[in-house]
Amino acid sequence: MNERPSPVAFIDIGAQRRRLGPAIDEAVGRVLTHCQFVSGPEVTQFEADLAAFCGAKHVVACASGTDALLMVLMAKEVGPGDAVLVPSFTFCASGEVVALAGATPVFVDVDETTFNIDVASLKRGIATARKAGLKPKAVIPVDLFGQSADHDAVAKVAAEEGLFVLDDAAQSFGATYKGKRLGTFGLATATSFFPAKPLGCFGDGGAIFTDDAALAEALRSVRVHGQGSEKYDNVRLGLTGRLDTMQAAILIEKLKIFPDEIEARNRVAETYAKGLEGVVTVPKVVPGNLSVWAQYTIRVKDGTREAFAASLKDKGIPTAIYYPKSMHQQTAYRHYPVADGGLPVCEKLSRECISLPMHPYLDAATLERVISAVRDAVRG
Repeated sequence: MNERPSPVAFIDIGAQRRRLGPAIDEAVGRVLTHCQFVSGPEVTQFEADLAAFCGAKHVVACASGTDALLMVLMAKEVGPGDAVLVPSFTFCASGEVVALAGATPVFVDVDETTFNIDVASLKRGIATARKAGLKPKAVIPVDLFGQSADHDAVAKVAAEEGLFVLDDAAQSFGATYKGKRLGTFGLATATSFFPAKPLGCFGDGGAIFTDDAALAEALRSVRVHGQGSEKYDNVRLGLTGRLDTMQAAILIEKLKIFPDEIEARNRVAETYAKGLEGVVTVPKVVPGNLSVWAQYTIRVKDGTREAFAASLKDKGIPTAIYYPKSMHQQTAYRHYPVADGGLPVCEKLSRECISLPMHPYLDAATLERVISAVRDAVRG
């Protein structure tokens, strides 16, 4: 009787934990010693470290990637009657925050090669919004799976149409666009430190990056219930959006090894690309960009994905589907407008995409095992 093969880790947080060794324990220990669990000194230090890493003038750490997006919309007073353009092939938080702010998400299509926002569909979405009597206020390009959106093209349309850009870099902090790290494109950039992200904490966390001093000041107010000059003078609606001190302490240590992990992720992606080119549709990075490979997402023939995933599972190799339904196909979002002409690429990708194990600690033998299993599954 054959034993089942040992399972491969889809994302191996344990390997990273072992690499960091006592550094994390010591960082947490310092917080336990000083007992400033809310807005402690590590939060300010982490914000400074992030600014130095990506070149943004202001960093506002917060409780999650979702809060990061929502806080910007709140600070900019986006609300009823406003439209915000959002790609539909992404995690629901990108559209959810628009609805939570009281505005209307208008869903647009994505590019089939990069999975990122399609500028022609963005233009149609703006026209669709106006036709519906809405005021287009902002666009949220999403840097999906670790690769930057086409920020120059998005910025051009936004400038022409009078929109501000809120970059959703929840999956791609650390990536570069034309040689420049994400965090300085658009009015603001939001990211997430959810544990599975390329730079992840041991709980929830997020951050907002901006070069706009007035926006940064408003965001710090929103982060603490809309606080004004003192604790009980609340000058705007806000929320409890603070990053926990403990998580900041952990992230300070993780950020130190992040550049090395980005290099390792790219080595893994190169190995996959060489082994799988011509077998499945492998992801492509635009020349001049650097991806952080939050996911390694391939495409298989429509109708074969279920059997493909089952074949890999039998060999101890996990897969994940991001996203089996695009946002405009989901129950909570079906009634919101979509760009004129529909979203055929989003719908196609939702049927064909499947992600393979991806993290910086995949060794050569494990990668060969995954590649071999993919080849067998396609042949089968």
